[in-house]
Amino acid sequence: MTSLEFSAYPPRLSDVERERALEVLREGAVQGRISQNTFEQRMDVILHAQWHGELHAALFDLPTRRPRGRWFVQAVGRLSAFPGTLRKAWQSERLPELLLPQPGPYPFTIGRAPGSMLRLNHFTVSRVHAQLRSKPEGWSLRDLGSSNGTWVNGSRIAGSVSVRPGDQVRFGQVGFRLTVPKPPELEPPEHT
Repeated sequence: MTSLEFSAYPPRLSDVERERALEVLREGAVQGRISQNTFEQRMDVILHAQWHGELHAALFDLPTRRPRGRWFVQAVGRLSAFPGTLRKAWQSERLPELLLPQPGPYPFTIGRAPGSMLRLNHFTVSRVHAQLRSKPEGWSLRDLGSSNGTWVNGSRIAGSVSVRPGDQVRFGQVGFRLTVPKPPELEPPEHT
């Protein structure tokens, strides 16, 4: 056989090409473009195909996916995440304020149990949920082994972390924005 005779035959299918064809077929079935019976018949054709023309005949009416660039996938990811980002920003401004108490020797207890300094009667809040404690360098929030967690700025905490005004805290599903008392406004002196 000469090289001219060899090149007259199209190349045989590779396993990768056969796998891509099966993926297109699966996508068509998932999208409801072909029936179960048609899927089975075409799968048999693809598995026994030896030439590209046989694959084309099995997939002629199904759209093939083109590979998309990384930028496209990232853009779609950012676009689909935008409503969640917008919702978080909207909700963070609408969170009720939790006024940090004046520093003292005793921790500020948070939980569902009677006697808690901040009693939250919600099923996701543990009886003894968390503590706020004043330290010379500021405030710290400590989770006391709660079932549904204590969260600061969207991250679940374990143990004790420093907090400051403006932080978003959540006990189970009950959220707050930490604030400090505002100093009283001084009225300008009246001129007589």
